[in-house]
Amino acid sequence: MADTAHPLLPVTVPVLRLDGADGTEAVQVGGADSSDGLLISPGAADLPGLLRGLDGRRAQRTVLAEAARDGHDPAAVTALLDGLRSIGLLLDLDAADLLASDAGPAAAVRSRAELPTAAGRTGGGAGWRARRDATVVVDGATRVGVPLASVLAASGVGRVSVRDDGLAGAGDAVVGGLTADDEGRPRALAAADAVRRASPLTDLRPLADGSAADLVVLTRPWAASDPLAADLQRRGVPHLVATVRGETGVVGPLVVPGATGCLRCADLHRRDADPRWPALAAQLTAGETPPGGATVTCLSTAVTAAVQVLTLLDGAGAPVTLGATVELRPPNLLPRIRRWPAHADCGCRSDSDGCT
Repeated sequence: MADTAHPLLPVTVPVLRLDGADGTEAVQVGGADSSDGLLISPGAADLPGLLRGLDGRRAQRTVLAEAARDGHDPAAVTALLDGLRSIGLLLDLDAADLLASDAGPAAAVRSRAELPTAAGRTGGGAGWRARRDATVVVDGATRVGVPLASVLAASGVGRVSVRDDGLAGAGDAVVGGLTADDEGRPRALAAADAVRRASPLTDLRPLADGSAADLVVLTRPWAASDPLAADLQRRGVPHLVATVRGETGVVGPLVVPGATGCLRCADLHRRDADPRWPALAAQLTAGETPPGGATVTCLSTAVTAAVQVLTLLDGAGAPVTLGATVELRPPNLLPRIRRWPAHADCGCRSDSDGCT
């Protein structure tokens, strides 16, 4: 490993002391749950301090120099770091990851908690930098949309904008979202305040006309009938549904124009299953939809959607909602996955202008 790597031992990894049978002390790193651990025996008295100092802000050569100054054998410390890397407990960051973190003590602590998940166990901080550089628009300051925006901001997404032209009502209040005091205020402003409470330094500015987000999340119950969905499809902007329909949380499909089916495809599959669907959908989308969903359903839906968004932004793999929905139905909210492939009558996969 290059001595320019910035080793990070996540704060969640336990560093524990053990008394050996021979009277010497040992130090166990990790191994307190389902993950692997490393036992160092004998463990120097100040070894836990050295390990807890691995905050990703110093290059390995600096860590080794300071360890030698404090009386540690640099070769032994190098072997220890390599051992922690081999079992996935130690992550290596790049200097750019630190520049992508917010300033200030509270933000630094939050970044240190979020970095391991974004960086992944394979090391490297490309995922974290992708989060910090990303712009996500949440369309709808709903009981799902505002908590989702707050979670994304707290997870390190650099710019999170909530778009909504309505006024907040008493039923919009939810944990992590709007409050009862927001009743009567513009929903977009109240949502920005909620996100700011979760992450004060997140960029909350609305996007300028013509600017494209990395992802748009549609939080209204029947997004397939929204002209916005067709516009996003035409412009090639990835978009994800995250909402509560009746009492069921629905996350997905995640639409990547040109690569997956679109929201109209799912609507056409519904029509095939029930010829009455177009008439039913027209009634469902007429007028303002009242706030719905139990608090636990709304929050479960928001967190599930946040996982999908971060997976996409981090480049950590294919989100499970690509061309599919995850449904969370009370009372147990166990996820059910339904697939929505491209529909032959739509043409979104072959027509460069997208669905009509």
